Amino acid sequence: MRCKDAAAKGACDMEPKDALIVALDVDTKKEALAIAHELAGEAGAFKIGMQLFNSEGPDVVRSIQKLGGQVFVDLKFHDIPNTVAAAGRIMARLGCAMFTVHAAGGTHMLKALAEAVKDESAACGADEPLILAVTVLTSIGQEQLDKEMLIHDASVEEVAASWAKLAQECGAGGVVCSPREIVAVRKACGPEIKIVTPGIRPSWSAGLATDDQRRITTPAKAIALGADYIVVGRPITRAENRLEAARRIVMEIAEAKAEKERCLAYGQ
Repeated sequence: MRCKDAAAKGACDMEPKDALIVALDVDTKKEALAIAHELAGEAGAFKIGMQLFNSEGPDVVRSIQKLGGQVFVDLKFHDIPNTVAAAGRIMARLGCAMFTVHAAGGTHMLKALAEAVKDESAACGADEPLILAVTVLTSIGQEQLDKEMLIHDASVEEVAASWAKLAQECGAGGVVCSPREIVAVRKACGPEIKIVTPGIRPSWSAGLATDDQRRITTPAKAIALGADYIVVGRPITRAENRLEAARRIVMEIAEAKAEKERCLAYGQ
């Protein structure tokens, strides 16, 4: 999970399950721990977002870690450089595997954050968490980008790729983007950047999730397009059999990875 050098062959021997991040979008630590305990060993990490973190605080991160799970803290920091840098230091001390910041925060904020995380991790003698820059939220479409965010004459893909490149140049090791922007981000940032993709809906999960995310795709398609990690919430957490649902997704990831390797072997 902490491997950052995607360009180095064999640098990160990821198993298919390592690419799966399960979103713990619940209200209480009790609920979160029940899911994490059930799926321990079936996923690469568990995502703790605003809902759970604001309800339970950083202790829930430590509790998941005690189960042996890696944690992705998804709070999407976006503030003045000093404030975000201070938050980044706390993330480093918390020992999370990765956390998010809005790329739209700009150069000064992103650079201050990256420097603070590096310094704090060194002081703690710990691995640096992966800084993930959020590009364009999966709930935002082209019309909103143009009419509400006043970003004219640029597609969602172009904005996502541009912000991803900016964040990379400022020290972020990864980005969050929808499946539709994976190719554009990879082209802009190269193989080194880690791409985390939400908006994942298995074909068999109809009815388990609402349509609040506009730019979505299946686990296999996201991996085929070049995502390193996929975030899956309700298709797993609301499934009648969560363990089976997680394993089905991991199987889809494995098949997509195998197909990619076959294509590379035959130069396709």
